[in-house]
Amino acid sequence: MQTKITNLLQIEIPVIQAPMGYIARAQLASAVSNAGGLGIIETSSGDLEAIKEEIVKMRDLTDKTWGVNIAQMFVKDPVEIVEFVHKQGVEFVTTSAGDPSVLTSSLKEVGIIVFHVVPTLRAALKAVAAGVDGLVVEGVEGGGFKNPDGASSIVLTPLIASAVEVPVVVAGGVSDGRSMAAAIALGAEGVQMGTSMLSSKESPVHDNWKQAICDAQETDTLILNRVGRPGFRVLKTENTVEQEKGGTAQFPGIEKVLELYFEGDMEAGFPFSGQVAGRINKIQPVAKILEEAWTECQAILKELGQRASQ
Repeated sequence: MQTKITNLLQIEIPVIQAPMGYIARAQLASAVSNAGGLGIIETSSGDLEAIKEEIVKMRDLTDKTWGVNIAQMFVKDPVEIVEFVHKQGVEFVTTSAGDPSVLTSSLKEVGIIVFHVVPTLRAALKAVAAGVDGLVVEGVEGGGFKNPDGASSIVLTPLIASAVEVPVVVAGGVSDGRSMAAAIALGAEGVQMGTSMLSSKESPVHDNWKQAICDAQETDTLILNRVGRPGFRVLKTENTVEQEKGGTAQFPGIEKVLELYFEGDMEAGFPFSGQVAGRINKIQPVAKILEEAWTECQAILKELGQRASQ
């Protein structure tokens, strides 16, 4: 089975890995690409020299398709970031957290395929008008930075897919073949996985975070900064529950972020996770996650097709 995403991006499985800061680097991204999906290198950490090194590693670790994310809220110089990804030979970019008209034309002028992340129909139409090649439709149930007023993937996907001509990728609530099949049935051409990749064997984060995802119920996340901005969905911990009560959460400094990510102190920062953590119960290799998801997805779609023809 092929989709517009597999054809456009030259991948085998229509899964894009979420661009998580300090996490979406060569170790994880290469595993995703080698498994047939599309690995993504982040730039939101802001350390372009470190990102350059990760891109060099990617070329040593995989000969498959991969890309880079540009989180615009962290970009100081739009011209510099476009020059940076172009000089690194990047051919695919997802842009997020900003106005798509700022970077899209410049990226496309240097031959880069551009998908923009959108949380609403209005944002999707704006991105299409800016000339993007595709959309990542981000449901509010997903982990990480979120529009607190956003809608779920099951609402957004058919709404946006029916209003645009470009291919749509669903982000939020996808962890396996059943949720992939649902996304495709709703009008998507592929999915983006974040929490599943965060908790995978190749993810560089501490096992405490991975295990917390595996132990979580579907109700064990919350959104911080519902009133302030930016908002983000995280796992419930003593710290995040207290921060939610305060109304406006103070994002931790880099030292605390790294203590959470790589030392496993779950109270040091904000452990991002989507509600789909309630459907994840074990740490698995990326290749197994993707293979099982795609096999199950195709089997479900085939079964549904057979039912419809009876």
